[in-house]
Amino acid sequence: MIYADHAATTPVRREALEAMWPYLTGQFGNPSSHHTVGEAAAAGLEAARASIAQALGVRAGDLVFTGSGTEADNLAVKGIALGRPRGRHLITSPLEHEAVLASADHLARLHGFEVEYLTPHRDGLVSADELAGLIRSDTTLVSVQYANNEIGTIQPLADLAQVTRAAGVPFHTDAVQAAGWLPLNVAALGVDALSLSGHKLGAPKGIGLLWVRGRFPLEPVLHGGGQERGRRSGTQNVPGAVALAAALTAAEAEREAVSTRLTELRARFASTVLDQVPGAQLTGSAELRLPASASFVFDGTGGEAVLLELERRGILCSSGSACAAGSDEPSHVLTALGLPDDLARTAVRFTFGPESTEAEAEGAARAVVESVAAIRGLSHRLTS
Repeated sequence: MIYADHAATTPVRREALEAMWPYLTGQFGNPSSHHTVGEAAAAGLEAARASIAQALGVRAGDLVFTGSGTEADNLAVKGIALGRPRGRHLITSPLEHEAVLASADHLARLHGFEVEYLTPHRDGLVSADELAGLIRSDTTLVSVQYANNEIGTIQPLADLAQVTRAAGVPFHTDAVQAAGWLPLNVAALGVDALSLSGHKLGAPKGIGLLWVRGRFPLEPVLHGGGQERGRRSGTQNVPGAVALAAALTAAEAEREAVSTRLTELRARFASTVLDQVPGAQLTGSAELRLPASASFVFDGTGGEAVLLELERRGILCSSGSACAAGSDEPSHVLTALGLPDDLARTAVRFTFGPESTEAEAEGAARAVVESVAAIRGLSHRLTS
């Protein structure tokens, strides 16, 4: 099998497994317990927090461990909007992950917020000029993804942040897909809050992270024991936090070399598909995209049919966001870019990883050419 679905999840890195093992065994304590085993767990948790803070260039005390990237996005959007009473106006984009879009909808339905959406260009990029025109005196939050999980487009965060900073509006970015591929130093990005998910960069599932600049009040989404300095109640996942720190450190150490290699691999893969599959369209920006991400629509097919045909040939990929798997609805990302529903339903996404090889990419490209041809041939026979 050739695994080309790293945007959905990644294998756990050896560094992460080795780092978390002691906290699954001898140092298994609850970090809130005031005895030797609990204090050992608490020390591991804080060491992980300090390591991640160094990677992001932030204060360790401003980091909040969560159970997932989805929870981190929920805490960012709801927590900042409700914690800072500037107003009830929120700006985001229609391309965001469902965790952000559903959180914004929650604020609109239950808390009287007005949500406005930036208009993406056909390549998925949003405009700083449009953002400047939408910001009002009562705008309480702007949330725009660093890189899109379906089409891989990378947003100009520094340009957007310049606008929000001038207006005094907090700026959150969902950096779940960017981690391990793009720089995460928040000073350079200019953002005020950033979400991460461990299983997208080699940590186990079940651990996420939110960084929020210290001066912004954050209303908790989960209430109870007051862990994470009162910002996220619930016993912390110490092994997960330690694994996240180890995975992020390892990913950062190899990021530039891996990103360069995977950019070249992905470019050759995409070129083969576009050259040899009639009518194939690459979705998202041709240039400003994640190094290992290539997504297409294939007119005259169905995304699920292509996926099944590819899996029969040993290629594992997806039709878009893994969080929307099984839905009959076309991708909200692709329809927001102006693609017709029928064409959006033909989407297939390939995301390679640090261990992916040229031979695997070449094999995947051949399988795409064969699979699309087979499905189109079957469709032609059925309609003849």
